[in-house]
Amino acid sequence: MTISTQDKRRRFRALHESGLLVLPNPWDIGGAKRLERLGAQAIASSSAAFAWSNGLEDFEVGRDALLAHLRQLAASTNLPLNADFENGFADEPKQVAENVRLAIDTGIAGLSIEDRQGNELYELDLAVARIQAAKQAICSSGEDVLLVGRSEGMLIGALDLEQTIARLQAFAQAGADVVYAPGLRELDDIAHVVQALAPTPVNVLLIHPGLNVPDLAAIGVRRVSTGSQLALATWNCFEQASLQLLEQGHLPPTQAHRRWS
Repeated sequence: MTISTQDKRRRFRALHESGLLVLPNPWDIGGAKRLERLGAQAIASSSAAFAWSNGLEDFEVGRDALLAHLRQLAASTNLPLNADFENGFADEPKQVAENVRLAIDTGIAGLSIEDRQGNELYELDLAVARIQAAKQAICSSGEDVLLVGRSEGMLIGALDLEQTIARLQAFAQAGADVVYAPGLRELDDIAHVVQALAPTPVNVLLIHPGLNVPDLAAIGVRRVSTGSQLALATWNCFEQASLQLLEQGHLPPTQAHRRWS
């Protein structure tokens, strides 16, 4: 049975109300369908993983290509889809709002807006105005789409923990339903962020091998995502198998006869 876009959006918001949501990041229709069969409750796109699948680097995919990708992913599964929408493909708030409206039309249940362009962060006032514009676009659409305010400062080494918390608090006040700082790696730092942002849900990227879902749930994290990590693991396996073929003349053992039901 196909679930309507509106039902997906209602379901996605409900998944943030209690417990911890595990949000894997596929980059194609096959991955989305497999995750649905494996029992995922929702998925998110990954701009980096999608770029790599097209022979590009992160941030090299244009807006229209990404919108088409989101539309395909959203239509391929009954799972709610959160969009990695980079910086909204614009600097100025007005254009961010217009692009968010285009993203909503693809059938997504949520989207994130980053506070950087390249390796530079937007000034705080502009970053906040961009979140406000995105929120206004969502409200004016009449659709129940979650907005994620994403701060990249720790990821690129531009902000410390307290500066990051200040940004996330400003994004929450500007209308973000969820906040996200992908550079967080230490459990104590994450706990500090969760406490400082409560009751706004915090998303954590599983980027550090020491992070795990039970520990994050115990400190009140409401959502974890994988970003490009599933893609990196897949490409690593692809390269190892390819090297074995090219250098040793055979492939590694596989589960070639396994059938997906």
